[in-house]
Amino acid sequence: MNLTIDAARYGLLQSVVDPQSYQRSVQRFREANILLPTFAQLANPKTIPSDIVGALDGVGRNEAHPLNLFRVHWYNAWAGSGQVEVPEHIVLPSELTGVDARIVLVFGNRFPMIGAHKVLAAYSCLVPRVVSGQFDPTRHRAVWPSTGNYARGGIAISKLMQSRGVAVLPENMSQERFDWLDAWVANPEDVIRTPGSESNVKEIYDACNELAKNPGNFILNQFSEFANHVGHYTVTGRALGQVFENLLAADPQLRLAAVTVASGSAGTLATGDRLKDDFGSKIVAVEALECPTMLYNGYGEHNIQGIGDKHIPLIHNVMNTDIAVGISDQATDGLNLVFTTDAGKRYLVDRLGVSTEIVDQLRHFGFSSICNMLAAIKTAKQLDLSHDDVVISVATDGSELYISEKDQFLAAQYPNGFGSINAAEIVAQHLLGADTEHLEELDANGRNRIFNLGYYTWVEQQGVSIEDFDVRRNQTFWNQLHTMANGWDAMIEEFNAATGVTVSA
Repeated sequence: MNLTIDAARYGLLQSVVDPQSYQRSVQRFREANILLPTFAQLANPKTIPSDIVGALDGVGRNEAHPLNLFRVHWYNAWAGSGQVEVPEHIVLPSELTGVDARIVLVFGNRFPMIGAHKVLAAYSCLVPRVVSGQFDPTRHRAVWPSTGNYARGGIAISKLMQSRGVAVLPENMSQERFDWLDAWVANPEDVIRTPGSESNVKEIYDACNELAKNPGNFILNQFSEFANHVGHYTVTGRALGQVFENLLAADPQLRLAAVTVASGSAGTLATGDRLKDDFGSKIVAVEALECPTMLYNGYGEHNIQGIGDKHIPLIHNVMNTDIAVGISDQATDGLNLVFTTDAGKRYLVDRLGVSTEIVDQLRHFGFSSICNMLAAIKTAKQLDLSHDDVVISVATDGSELYISEKDQFLAAQYPNGFGSINAAEIVAQHLLGADTEHLEELDANGRNRIFNLGYYTWVEQQGVSIEDFDVRRNQTFWNQLHTMANGWDAMIEEFNAATGVTVSA
């Protein structure tokens, strides 16, 4: 397949380019008894062989066991270790959202090891490099630049694939992320803390460019690894599509109106490309209002950890994006308190009439999950959506990753305690008071403006050729990209056959 792009640089190889590295990887995986799942199996876990499914019963979801590669999908049950028929999700009631449209979020904290869906992005990026012979676990360190969850996902995938991983992330990310890394990383020097916080991705790139001078370091940059996009198009796109089809079976009048996704690396935004292809839905890209890059070519600091980083990712299909929305971190910080404190939950039940069952599920919303929810509400208001319309998104991770952030916010903003009046003020301002400000429906000029902004990061700073940069304007490029998982699956199957590894239940 000719994608008219540097396939080796961007992880898009569809054949073995280094037979010696390939053979060393085969030997390593044979010795460690590692099998690799295909993208098709992760997209539809029913196709995972029964002997593997049976063997998984004896493996903990958060265990550093290679079989957990077969749990890197959206169909894990929250309770127990099994699979579910339809990815677990929540349909938010109008009492909570203030809109008639059905706001649906699919839970990402069901993913293994890190409790977030970024482990899928990490696997998607590494596996094509392994089965093409580009990445050699016997001599390369896998370097994972991130603002948090992708670095953790990369460390987890590296460990399961018997490779040495390096996490590169800002020093001011949540303590829970660093606690997890301390437990999983054997060598403290493999956790590199860069200056700043959420909006300091340039500093991450600088650290990686320095690391890349050592040929033993292999940089897996989620912001420019197109396999990140392909993995989410193939796996996450199908999962969210099945959630909608499940709703549609119960109510045939429903229409999938939009998909809202906060843009960090823009990998999950590929879900929007898939759902637009399958259902005609609009794609809504979301960013922090304190760092409004898409909306206003702006900059700044914010605390919606995992999104909005003063640049446009190379793997963002900007020319297919329909709406850009800005959400304030004051809203996500505040609503996190409402969703996770006794006073906040009582307010939602007693004053808004939200069921206790729904309120109990809100603990599965982390900061970017709340951000996605608010963007869905703003989109529903902007498009004047009805009860027959669905806006779908992902709850990237859960509140359990932000307990330290919650405690700091409580201490700073509510030193005398957080009560029902405080909850009422937050809900009135940020939830029921969500409006259509800081939302832009993109026309050709708007898309081109956002697309062109990426030039300064990728061409001027990171050395991407102007040809590789510009080819992404054309949807033909992305349509070709979306077919690549099939080729990788064939390579994965050949690699597994070469290792000779089998699993017995």
